[in-house]
Parts: sequence; C-alpha cells; structure tokens
Amino acid sequence: MKLTILGCYAATPRTITNPTSQVLEIKNRMFLIDCGEGTQVQLRKNKIKFSKINHIFISHLHGDHFFGLVGLISTFMLLNRESDLHVYGPKGIKELILMQLRAGNSFTGYNLYFHELESKDSEVLFEDEKVIVKTIPLKHRIYTNGFLFQEKNKERKLNIDKIQNLGIDVVYYQKIKYGGDITLDNGTIIPNHEITFDPEHEKSYAFCSDTVYDENILPIIENVDVLYHEATFLEKEAHLAEKTMHTTAKQAATIALKANVKHLVLGHYSTRYESIELFKTEAETIFPTILLAEDGKEFAF
Repeated sequence: MKLTILGCYAATPRTITNPTSQVLEIKNRMFLIDCGEGTQVQLRKNKIKFSKINHIFISHLHGDHFFGLVGLISTFMLLNRESDLHVYGPKGIKELILMQLRAGNSFTGYNLYFHELESKDSEVLFEDEKVIVKTIPLKHRIYTNGFLFQEKNKERKLNIDKIQNLGIDVVYYQKIKYGGDITLDNGTIIPNHEITFDPEHEKSYAFCSDTVYDENILPIIENVDVLYHEATFLEKEAHLAEKTMHTTAKQAATIALKANVKHLVLGHYSTRYESIELFKTEAETIFPTILLAEDGKEFAF
C-alpha cells in the first residue's frame, strides 16, 4: 500500500505548497483522493501515470479540494483517454463540472460517470474482488465525506510442502486457495486449514479531511493501518478550529488513539505556522506514531 501526497495544505496554493490531493495505490488499484489546484502538475512531478487513474474521490466542494478537477478531466481528453472515469463526490459536482465543459464547448471522448453523494451514513462507493471503498461521514461547514479503503484478501496461502507430500494434483490448488477441503483417492478428507496458511493481513487506509473533532467516526476507522487526519491548527488556535470547523493536531492524535490505528498521518496545515514539525511535536504528546504529510512525499505501508 503506497500513499503519495500531492498537496497537503489548507486554503490557497502557494509557490511552495499545494492544496489537498493524494494518490493511494492499493492492490494494484490507483485512486485519486481530492483534486485541488495544481494536482495534474503534481502528478507529473511525481511521475504518476494519468492513465492509471480511473476513480476520483472528492471529499467536499470547497475549492481547495476540487478546483483542479475540471482541468484534469480536460487533460485526460487531450491525452486521448479511452477508458471510463468515475468521479465520486457531493451532490452538485456533476453540474459544476459539466457546466464548465459546456461553456468551453469541450466534451470528453471517454465515458465520464458521476456518483453523487447525499447520505449522512457510511456507504459503499466501490467494490471489486480486491478492494472496497466506503464513505466516512465528517462534520464540516458543508456536506463532507472522508473515505475508507480496505484490501480484500480472500485467498489463503498454500502449504506447498504438505500439499506435495499428500500428492494433491495442481488442478485443485485454486479450490484450496479459496478454502476448499480436499478428498484424497483413498477417501480421506483433508481439512483446508491443514494444507494452507491464513491470508496476509488486509491493509486499510482512512482519509479524513476536513472535519471538526468528531468521535462518531471511531467505529468506522477503528484499527485501520493508516489514518490521514486533518490538523489545520495547533491547540493554541483551538478557537479558530472550532469557528472554522477544523481540527487541531492534538485532537487528530486523540482520534487516532481512541480508534487504535497503527499510524497517523497529519496534513491540511494552515500556512500561518513557521514549521510543520510543530504539529508533530504537539500530536506526539497523545499518540506515538506520527507521520507528517509533505507535498511530494511517499509513504509505503
């Protein structure tokens, strides 16, 4: 599981910082999460292939989280994209994007699907045989969702030595991987657990930006491997966090602790602070495994 931070700062882009956007690679799927201004430039800088992005998840309709979307959609068109593109976001996103395309007499040569969200309960947005993606309802000034990405490891691992010692034919391997028992020629039934190992740990990633401190998300993100949680302010500006419906670094760490996550990645920093290390210092008083998002930084889990 690989996370590439394209942008991780709040509000407006600057020459040295970019608004929210990131790419998650999980089980050979590539998902774009939010699409602030400059996203496609950051994609190029980080050498991420545009053609691998088939699903884009937009948390909410504040500009620093989606103003780069119409540009990216247009660039896909200029690159002669043929594969389908799916965009998941709040109700209204389809109208906003299509209005801009129509005004410029621009139309995609590929199928563009919008999946508009309205539910305030967690729901499944995407699922295939390897990955499932769900919403994490957040509390912000407008309708907002985070996203939970989870691996699906159905296949058990073969105990090759034992299988070969029993003389089991290779044609049964797929059945065994999916939990099937085997009957030998002499009628002996070999239970699956005797000839396989448990599947690898199913990794998970939760993206939570933008939101106030909200313990209602705990049941959804409990025990995830990696939590990205906004930390717009430090605790001394907690009054601003409350006013703007954002979170402090200390509050984000408290969520991570109560959810029993393995790693906490902080981001969505206000640019008022001289160093993002201040966020880590504050959060570490609550939660030990703090990672700081930075534009262009890659994390492998």
